[in-house]
Amino acid sequence: MSCGRLHVKIKRVCARKRSRDFLETRLILVRKEGRGGGRGAGSTKCLLSRRSSSTMAEHGAVEFCSDSEDLFGDYDSILEDTSILAKLEEVEQHERLRSENLQSFRTLQPSADPMSQSPKGPLTDSVFHELEDKVFEDLPSSQLQFQEQIQDRAKKSKLQVRNKTSTPSHTEAAGETNSEDGSRRHSKARRSVADLLKKTMLGNAVTPVSVSRTALLKEAVVSEEISVAMQAMETISAETPDLGPFFGLPSKVKELMHKLRGIQKLYDWQEACLNLECVQQRRNLIYSLPTSGGKTLVAEILILRELLCRRKDCLFILPYISLVQEKVRGLATFGLELDFMVEEYAGSKGKFPPVKRRNKRSLYIATIEKAHSLVNSLIESSRLDHLGLLVVDELHMLGDGSRGAVIEMTLAKVRHMSKATQIIGMSATLGNIKDLQTFLGAENYTNDFRPVQLKEYVKLNDTIYEVDPKEENCFRFSRMLNFKYSSSMQKIDPDHIIALVTEVIPLHSCLVFCPTKKNCENVAGMICKYLKEDFLQHREAEKAVLLQELKAGGNGSMCPVLRRTVPYGVAYHHSGLTAEERKLVEEAYSRGVLCLLACTSTLAAGINLPARRVILRSPYVATDFLKRSQYKQMVGRAGRAGIDTIGESILILQEKDRSMAKELVCAPMESCYSNLMQDDGKGILSLILSLIGLNISSSLQQVEQFLRGTLLFVQQQQLCVERSLWDTVQRCVATLQEKELITNTATHSPSLQVTRLGRATYKGSVDLSYCSVLYKDLLKGLEGLQLSSHLHLVYLVTPYDLVPQCNPDWMVYFRQFTLLSASEQKMSAAVGVPESFVARKAAGQTVKKSVDLVAVKRMYLSLVLFSLLRDTNVWAVADRFQLSRGFVQTLLSAASTFCCCVLHFTEELEELWPFKALLLELTRRLSYCVKAELIPLMEVAGVLEFRAKQLYNAGYRTLTHLANADPAVLCGTLEHLYQKQANLMVASAKMLLNEKAAALQEEVDELLTLPADLPQQQHQELLLL
Repeated sequence: MSCGRLHVKIKRVCARKRSRDFLETRLILVRKEGRGGGRGAGSTKCLLSRRSSSTMAEHGAVEFCSDSEDLFGDYDSILEDTSILAKLEEVEQHERLRSENLQSFRTLQPSADPMSQSPKGPLTDSVFHELEDKVFEDLPSSQLQFQEQIQDRAKKSKLQVRNKTSTPSHTEAAGETNSEDGSRRHSKARRSVADLLKKTMLGNAVTPVSVSRTALLKEAVVSEEISVAMQAMETISAETPDLGPFFGLPSKVKELMHKLRGIQKLYDWQEACLNLECVQQRRNLIYSLPTSGGKTLVAEILILRELLCRRKDCLFILPYISLVQEKVRGLATFGLELDFMVEEYAGSKGKFPPVKRRNKRSLYIATIEKAHSLVNSLIESSRLDHLGLLVVDELHMLGDGSRGAVIEMTLAKVRHMSKATQIIGMSATLGNIKDLQTFLGAENYTNDFRPVQLKEYVKLNDTIYEVDPKEENCFRFSRMLNFKYSSSMQKIDPDHIIALVTEVIPLHSCLVFCPTKKNCENVAGMICKYLKEDFLQHREAEKAVLLQELKAGGNGSMCPVLRRTVPYGVAYHHSGLTAEERKLVEEAYSRGVLCLLACTSTLAAGINLPARRVILRSPYVATDFLKRSQYKQMVGRAGRAGIDTIGESILILQEKDRSMAKELVCAPMESCYSNLMQDDGKGILSLILSLIGLNISSSLQQVEQFLRGTLLFVQQQQLCVERSLWDTVQRCVATLQEKELITNTATHSPSLQVTRLGRATYKGSVDLSYCSVLYKDLLKGLEGLQLSSHLHLVYLVTPYDLVPQCNPDWMVYFRQFTLLSASEQKMSAAVGVPESFVARKAAGQTVKKSVDLVAVKRMYLSLVLFSLLRDTNVWAVADRFQLSRGFVQTLLSAASTFCCCVLHFTEELEELWPFKALLLELTRRLSYCVKAELIPLMEVAGVLEFRAKQLYNAGYRTLTHLANADPAVLCGTLEHLYQKQANLMVASAKMLLNEKAAALQEEVDELLTLPADLPQQQHQELLLL
């Protein structure tokens, strides 16, 4: 077309359809004017239609959608409107009649001009003008492009005709013949034009009217965007950032964030952090923000980018089992929608090494200890390079005793063995963050953002002061406490807790942090004693449901304190609750059914339960004064994003604590130091043992070289004062040799090698203090293994580290001992606990004969576990042994974890082969401690005994049943089950089922894969077959 070129911009858009009105105003292009107008005869001119002219004036260039967008708006096929083809047929018929009339006229009056005897071409200009004026006025841009192609072909045809008729030597007869042949060609040409137009229309609207084109595009959007990202990575570089519409991720991720989390837009700091150069180039990063600032979302986006775009596995380390299970439930739906596996490594769960998957990537969510074992197994199987990203939550726990040492070992090994693995650390603000940066070779991003403003206060007597570091005394007067106390009430509540909490509850939530577990229960009871009757009516029906659930979860038993406080919307929360109780209390508080929790400091470090007001009952945890980090973690729970506009924290002080409290609220953050040297160097001993066992180091020099990459090396001037790091290494190697865990071969170049016991110790993650004792106990147990009951096996897997916490009630001990069978009592005597000793202790008599008290206490704990396996009722067992139900459940959890460790320990020692099969089933029993038929359901993250019983009784008896359940039907079938809970439960079940099925499929593929080392002759024979 000879027209002015229209400026076009190509814009990337999503796959959603545009409305038809939008298309009419933006995508209607030009049509030609008649021959006589414009710039002269025979010329054409591009004019915008009246509707589009104003739009073009406003917006400049017309915006076209890209190839992937639906060009036809809300209608899926232009075949729906057959008027185009009908008009084409009408115009062609009209032209055919006109050609015939013209031919008849030529027969009567032949022209001297040979050109006048020939038709103008396959379609004359008049046909095109008529089509332009009637048909193509409102066509989409793709059809107008087709029109231009037809006109170009017509022009070429005219030129060809002119070339053929340029010789003036035609007779009349020849002209008639050519006219007949031309008529046939014209008809054929016209048919081909119609066919071509139909074909083009079909190509532009291949989907039938009843099927939505957008629906098909939506199904493919995830795989298409991932494919684009992968191609871009291959063509540009492996470190290319942001390759998709949502921080380098498919738009499906953004939709899921909105659907599952309610997140429509990220905070400014989150966008800034994700767009950091070090993040885009996959360098290590530590980012520090206050509690509740939204740190985890950034980590999850980076994890998803690694899984989907780079196709690498990821490891997410969390400090507690409850947090691991919560995160597994929360990310299971993402895994199902985006096609990756979510695997839980907590307690007794987790496979070492993990299943090797060919087609899917895995996200391992692990506790600190399980993550270390997982990294060891990946190094041993030469698969650490498959790990693309490692994320550590609560990185400041590096300074937290033995668990901090395990984190340091894990990170040092990953940095040493895999340079391509990116490490991301989330941390509270620290005083020596630069030490951690040096240790990890990381950059730091710090922000003081909080979604809700936090105001900190302290209370002295009846006066409340606001914390202000700018003031000379750090405290500025705020207000007097306005609440009338009677003399009796003043005696019971001298700290005015009731006055502080009634300012916010029941309409808002409140957390009261107490120094001890017993104080939590006392404060909850005391508050309810003075609350008005109006509190009983607030959400009364929902609180009645909660009481029913608590009773059902306790198999008919219920805590008397909770029975009294829950009707007022008040409860307590500490480790003395069972897992069932904790979960019910947490869910009720999150929904607002409970408005106040009296809790210990462990809640601040665990699941996120924010409140409008946080009250610190005392600046102590037990008898220890609060650390700055603990204080910040507690007050950080104040302020609920999206609900509150402000959060308040109030620290209750006595006059004697005023000076220390000033340092607490105004001092800089504490520093974080390596714990490898704590407990007589237990951490560095374990590290050196695993380095030798994993063949990372085989000499003193290599060990020292590795230690240069630890936090201990960075801080050696502060920590290695008495002896140098080199002297420490030599001493540790000597200690390991004395324990017969490693040997030093006497060759030309001395080489350190791990013994069988040493290998079993580090692979089983057994404490070096107990490895020799455990080995001896297991060997001794083989001599007279009593298998008529579980008691002997339970004794062998009872954790050594809980023995110091055990103070037996000797009358209870003797009563339970007499209930044992003769063979069980004989076994007890064999391990060093005879009946005579227990009887004398119960009678209060002195025992002259020396007895190993460790074995005695360990047997007492074994009896508790043995009763649990038979009874499966925590409440009944706790009552029977006069123990708190929380301690009983802690014992059960620790025993299942230690049993798993002992299982891996025995797998490395051939002489202990009988334990492999025996401990496998015992681990499963201890992990769930329920009837065997409920275990498949309780394997699903977040499903506890009460819910498993509900599911089983409703007909959902296997994992397959639950994975294929309809969440809506579940809500209608099970009592007190909310839609969100049902969705998470079904998603977790589907993920677990997929994980098991994928593991079996990988095993099948492995069996059917042709061995790479197959001899050549056999290989050729197989090919011939």
